[in-house]
Amino acid sequence: MPEQGRQSSRAKSQSRRRSPDIRASHRNMDRWIRLPLGQALLNDQRACINTHVQGLGGARQLHIALSHRLLMATDTDYAQHIVATPYWHPALPEGTVVCDPDELPLPSASIDLVILHHSADFSAWPHQVLREATRVLRGGGKLVVLGFNPLSTWGVRKLLSRRQRGPWGGRFLLRSRMEDWLTLLDCSIESSGTYFFRLPVQNRRLLERDSVLEYFGTRGMLPVGAYYCICATKRVCAPLARRRSWRPAQVIPLASAGTLGASRQPRVREKSGNNVEGR
Repeated sequence: MPEQGRQSSRAKSQSRRRSPDIRASHRNMDRWIRLPLGQALLNDQRACINTHVQGLGGARQLHIALSHRLLMATDTDYAQHIVATPYWHPALPEGTVVCDPDELPLPSASIDLVILHHSADFSAWPHQVLREATRVLRGGGKLVVLGFNPLSTWGVRKLLSRRQRGPWGGRFLLRSRMEDWLTLLDCSIESSGTYFFRLPVQNRRLLERDSVLEYFGTRGMLPVGAYYCICATKRVCAPLARRRSWRPAQVIPLASAGTLGASRQPRVREKSGNNVEGR
């Protein structure tokens, strides 16, 4: 028994060592995005978000970013642009909030558009990240979620990669799971798809060439893009108006000597001591 206990403790310690450090991968993502593959991915994501938020406008836009350098949808027609980043930096732009994505210091129902740029992929509590995003979103507001697709060549690269750097150290959550979570949080899915069908290599020549996955993926035949983009709308039920309570002075008395009532049971008449069901 003592030997089995030691083996189980050793197995737990080894599993903890093998588990990726999400915070370290989050910091390395900012460095990895400057590489050719990261720049190509970032440009494609910016074009994708601009397509989905084109024509939207309102009071406030919240971008929960990986870093203050990786900004999205900066040209939208919103009066105030707020950027939430988990790490402080001396050169933070105006309108930046330093906080964790699962604990937003913003009031409920105060944002018109929320953009989650891989925030759930680099968080220990991805479901709480979505919960906070829907909490600060007003009724009828838009939510755009970007995440890495595990059912792609990038997901295979993550399984085979030994170094947990850049995107390979994050969580590759299924798109169907994210859609289920959003549905449970009273959000209706407007559109969902996968994008960026390039191979996960740092060779610029291969990045510029059109592959077979690019041909079939852009036509919607193969949902094996490197990342997925989900656009959802927050649903809020309309409040019911409260009815005025009855006042004793306004109640109309019923002219009846006996007791009045309503029932779904058939009426029973008593005749000569026998119960007969009425028609």
